[in-house]
Amino acid sequence: MQMQKDVHLTGKDLTEMVQLRPQDVGAYAIVPGPKDRLEVLLKKIENPLRNFSFMEYTMYTGTYQGIKVTAMNGGRFSTDTSITSEVMCNAGIRNIIRIGTCGSLSEDIKIGDLVVVDTVLRGDGVTPYYVDKNFQTSADKKITDTLAAAAKDMGCTVHRGCVWTTDALLRETRDIVEAKRGEGAVAVDMVSSTLLTIAQMYRVKAGSILAVSDNVITGEMGFMNPLYYMAETKMIEIALETVKRLNDGL
Repeated sequence: MQMQKDVHLTGKDLTEMVQLRPQDVGAYAIVPGPKDRLEVLLKKIENPLRNFSFMEYTMYTGTYQGIKVTAMNGGRFSTDTSITSEVMCNAGIRNIIRIGTCGSLSEDIKIGDLVVVDTVLRGDGVTPYYVDKNFQTSADKKITDTLAAAAKDMGCTVHRGCVWTTDALLRETRDIVEAKRGEGAVAVDMVSSTLLTIAQMYRVKAGSILAVSDNVITGEMGFMNPLYYMAETKMIEIALETVKRLNDGL
């Protein structure tokens, strides 16, 4: 017997499973990875109501300065990011902002700096099931420009460029890293490729801003560095300001 359906489980199926409707969400979604970052975000959103809680993922929708905004912990790796991205895109969210972390691939990009993603080198294992190897993954320019402008206006040190997404955190060897730097990557993360590729497939606008947690080139680890924690908090403010500017047409 063959499979009954062409695809066993689709993003639409998942969205219906958690009983999520377009009227339940905002036009804008801000998507941190871990739950603790989501909790900080929720403190800045008025009257957040829980849309659903499924496995490790929880979605809330409230308002920010009168704008309907959805917040969701959206995965920390490519596989779980694909699940949450499918749900958001199928729910009718039209603008997605990822607030995450990355490792610097440059001596000039320091712990606590911010990186706004323009394009991606896809090194994850999910997107080859969506697109072919020649597909160019990129962030929405309007969201990206607005994120970068808001970050600069808030006094942050912000960089823009190409980010390499990998699934193999413990296999960032010198040869691989230097090859990716040669292709133009300025930082490495584990999410942007999947989120941005799936968003492009659904024609949903999406952007990604990342706090630098470590430096792959110098070997510096900044996960306990106050500058990194400050950057995490600042990203939330930047994302909310970006939503406001986008909504106001600025």
